[in-house]
Amino acid sequence: MTTTNPTNSEANAAALDQLAKDEPAAIQRLIDWLSIPSVSTDPAYKADVANAAHWAADHLKQSGFDVSVLPTGDPDGSGHPIVLATAEGAPDYTGPHVLFYGHYDVQPVDPIDLWHSDPFDPQHKPADDEAPERIVARGASDDKGQVAMFLEAARAWSEATGKPTNGVKMTVLLEGEEESGSVNLERFVARHADQLKHCDVCLISDTGMLARGKPAITYGVRGLAYTEVTLHGPSHDLHSGMWGGKMPNPINELTKILAQLWDQDRRITIPAFYEGVRDLTQAERQEWQSLGIDEAEALRGIGMPPQASVGEAGFSMTEREWARPTAEINGIVGGYTGHGAKTVIPTHATAKVSFRLVDDQDHEQIRDAFFAWLDERTPPGCRWEKTDHGGGAPATCATDSPTLTAARDAVEQACGAPPAMIKTGGSIPVAGLLKTQLGIETIFMGFGLEDDRVHSPNEKFEIECFRMGARSHAALLGQLGAKKP
Repeated sequence: MTTTNPTNSEANAAALDQLAKDEPAAIQRLIDWLSIPSVSTDPAYKADVANAAHWAADHLKQSGFDVSVLPTGDPDGSGHPIVLATAEGAPDYTGPHVLFYGHYDVQPVDPIDLWHSDPFDPQHKPADDEAPERIVARGASDDKGQVAMFLEAARAWSEATGKPTNGVKMTVLLEGEEESGSVNLERFVARHADQLKHCDVCLISDTGMLARGKPAITYGVRGLAYTEVTLHGPSHDLHSGMWGGKMPNPINELTKILAQLWDQDRRITIPAFYEGVRDLTQAERQEWQSLGIDEAEALRGIGMPPQASVGEAGFSMTEREWARPTAEINGIVGGYTGHGAKTVIPTHATAKVSFRLVDDQDHEQIRDAFFAWLDERTPPGCRWEKTDHGGGAPATCATDSPTLTAARDAVEQACGAPPAMIKTGGSIPVAGLLKTQLGIETIFMGFGLEDDRVHSPNEKFEIECFRMGARSHAALLGQLGAKKP
């Protein structure tokens, strides 16, 4: 990493000092934003979602960004708006054009009776036996609190130096439908591709740390292919005494077929399934092992003993989550499932089957290969009904990326500890979308905690996490802004 020159170092120190001085006001701004019930999935909150978008737009304008609040949907305006902001950067800037993505919509609050306070009346709570100093509200961690870390970093640079991004060329995209499926995002990205394709890398703050005081950068997320399959047999339910053993039972046949998805080493048997999966490097395995993740403790947390660590042979539990693809049956139903007995052979049986994907796997190819695999195993006289419930591409950022290196340096400078380099087993569809549509890699620099109760009652975001995140984003702008001839 290029060492920052003295002028940039002084500016960086000024921005960090401004963050510290302005923290009480920054917390109040976050509380104001959290007070807006921007529940994107419920049409009753449409006006509130728009208000939350304009709140973010005003914040960015005050920091010197050129900002637009743009309609989405077909027709325009039927979806929730996207906030699109730009900072042109210094004339002599030679670093990457950074796209910051976040979302300002939130999950519904149900079950409301489990909240200790109104989810849209944010509570700034002092440290107590329950947790350190924190804000409790819907969206506190996911994702308003984490987006606010970046907003406040940009504001601090603007107030300290007059430049909202320290001269870094930047585009900001804040979505209002992430919690309801991002149904209009792909269309929006395609419509604005000429503008967005100039970005070199995406930065997202919607992930977490290893633990309190242990920052992390996530450089890979898994993709997803989600399907539903129904095996149809007889035209109507049949008496099992009269027809059992005489013709295919759709439940029996479906479960026997799906059981063939894995071999004795728990590897997936679909042909060409592992195409695009990169081998784990020894350096990655050693770095992940050095993190000290207690896999037995993680299993105990879900009520399972240590011997329950099962999966693809040759890989640890952490490696299977972060670096290997999986197949899972998420639900299965057929026949009679009510109270008591009813001896039937059902007309059909249904299963929901999903695949988590890694590296360069293609979710559409995986879907098609699975459907073809099923066709080859169709029981006599039966037929398949196959549904694609969508998916997204995996996204892994190269570990030698200059921007990733800058992010690592920034987090260490801001937090006093080097960040762990981790992946996540979950999927963040926007990262896959940006990779496939625009060729942009994504770095996840988030500061949430596992116990933040994301999507649950009493969601929280701890003030120290907010502080570490804001300082890290400010320091990253300092690192990138040093990229001058």
